[in-house]
Amino acid sequence: MDTSILEDIGLTNAEIKVYLSLLELGTATAGPIIEKSGLQSSVVHMTLNKLIEKGFVSFVKEGKRNFYQASNPKNIVEYIEEKKERFEKILPQLLSKQKTAKRRPEVVTYRGIKGVKELLYELLEAGGTEHHTFGSTKESLMMGEAWWVGYHKKRAAKGIKAKLLFNQSLKSWAAEKKYPKSEVRYTEEGFEPLTETIIRNDKICVIIWTEKPIGVLIHHKAVADSYEKFFQIMWKAAKV
Repeated sequence: MDTSILEDIGLTNAEIKVYLSLLELGTATAGPIIEKSGLQSSVVHMTLNKLIEKGFVSFVKEGKRNFYQASNPKNIVEYIEEKKERFEKILPQLLSKQKTAKRRPEVVTYRGIKGVKELLYELLEAGGTEHHTFGSTKESLMMGEAWWVGYHKKRAAKGIKAKLLFNQSLKSWAAEKKYPKSEVRYTEEGFEPLTETIIRNDKICVIIWTEKPIGVLIHHKAVADSYEKFFQIMWKAAKV
């Protein structure tokens, strides 16, 4: 089971192991949890206390022993919603602070899958009416197929159309059937670069799809215009 989403919502590796162990054990004392999770006794006890504070674990005391039980996984949704509500309360203040910055960087680098996701979400707010991509390859699916479909649905919901020039290796992915408000064309078979470029309004995103991907966001209108002209040349030459 892919547990990366549990990391994304703020659970540590130890918290994930303890929570999943308890889900399988049902109700248990610390001993079976230690054995099943493979963690040290001190780590399990500390982690149980943290999970109790977060509402992911409850316990009943019988004599001198605590019997622990994992909360219903559906409660995690409420946990996420609560964090979202708390964040939205301070969001206006954070945006206000951002606007007071005297100088904003023209080039920002992002690393890893989480970093690239942050970069792509940044592009969702870049304005403009079209999203243009060229050079995307099968390695980009390391982000998760469902994630890409969800991302392009959000893009389409903003009224932004997409022209996607993919490498031949992504033809079987059939993005044209999955991404709303999009046109897809493919490059000729042959050399498959690992670099993907996305142009949105006055921003350019370059992603290098290595094992640990690297993303670069460039905020420069003249550079974006130059990339856009190059994209149009390639788009006309590509096959549907």
